[in-house]
Amino acid sequence: MTLTTLRGIIASALLALPVAAPAHAASAAPEPHRLSLAQAVDILPRAAEVRAGYERAKFKHWTDADHDGCNTRAEVLIDESRTEPDIEGSCKVMAGTWFSSYDGKTLTDPKGLDIDHMVPLAESWDSGASQWSAARREAYANDLDAERSLIAVTAKSNRSKADQDPAQWLPPLADAYCTYAADWTATKLRWGLTADKAEAAALGELAEGCSQQDVAYVPAPKDGANA
Repeated sequence: MTLTTLRGIIASALLALPVAAPAHAASAAPEPHRLSLAQAVDILPRAAEVRAGYERAKFKHWTDADHDGCNTRAEVLIDESRTEPDIEGSCKVMAGTWFSSYDGKTLTDPKGLDIDHMVPLAESWDSGASQWSAARREAYANDLDAERSLIAVTAKSNRSKADQDPAQWLPPLADAYCTYAADWTATKLRWGLTADKAEAAALGELAEGCSQQDVAYVPAPKDGANA
């Protein structure tokens, strides 16, 4: 058998082998749903809000889900710092550079920052989280898999917002309205939360002035949910 013939047989055999999928294929992130803001607001499920039974302690937050020594607050601070953050000890963020999108302020001291739940814990309770398991509420309160579920903003702006929805509060910086409405709507869609009549109307009005604003979201995993 000539060398050329042998090479041909080997090549044919290799072509006949099944092609293995990349090792990372099974764990590839799902493609997000993409809609205009108006379309996203339109598909938000509507329901009246119910606050009965809410306690902040029912949402275990600032955990260290990946056991790397950094809790959720630290993870957000590290991820959102526009410069290399200064970290001491196991994971104490001492300094960095953060832009607060609500009021357009830049801070270098993390003590001036709150980590805001885009849809506040109380609002999520009112909108469906009251029916969730404790595990799902914990997952919601520490959602690091969606870029805008948790954001670092000035403590002043976050405490001004408190547990209010867009019918009651909007960022002091008008330029943030469209992004804020999109992030709020995306978070509600991601977690299957409802919107009440006034909230939906306010979001609809914002969408009219934000025709170029898109909404992208990936539904949260159902693990730990009651439903």
